[in-house]
Amino acid sequence: MAEGTTKKELIAALKTSGDDLVSRVSKMDDGALAQGRYENGWDAKQILAHVASIEWTYKKLVENAKQPRAAARPDKGLDAGSATAGTNAIDDYNARQVARRADKSVKELLLEFKENRAGTIAAVESCDDELLSQATRSAGGAQGTLADVLRFVAVQHVEQHTRDLVGG
Repeated sequence: MAEGTTKKELIAALKTSGDDLVSRVSKMDDGALAQGRYENGWDAKQILAHVASIEWTYKKLVENAKQPRAAARPDKGLDAGSATAGTNAIDDYNARQVARRADKSVKELLLEFKENRAGTIAAVESCDDELLSQATRSAGGAQGTLADVLRFVAVQHVEQHTRDLVGG
């Protein structure tokens, strides 16, 4: 595992970043949720839909890492761990997932995120140090050890979008 990135620290960071997102979004009023805040024009609710919609992929990233290399299927299109997904494919996927959640309430999106975050945490808890030290690549192209990729995509990415949502 990368120096300074332990399983315990990763799990704590996943819990903290998830709790922070839920807490801060729960305090937002409808006006703040309708504000455009992101470079592609998404409002805060759409950013939340994005975060909720991709959280399941982190559990999938762990599941893929557990599979023998010969069984890996990066040719299956956009999937967690896919080495073939390009930026346009990721952007298109994200736009489709956000659109599919357009009618969901903030409460429903937060519930989806919380349920999927619990799955991410359980997946990391099931890992041993050897698996967390294994080289991997996310669908978005993040590369490194499984622990480092998860820290980037599931912690830092959520923290960035939390800042996008609430400003600052």
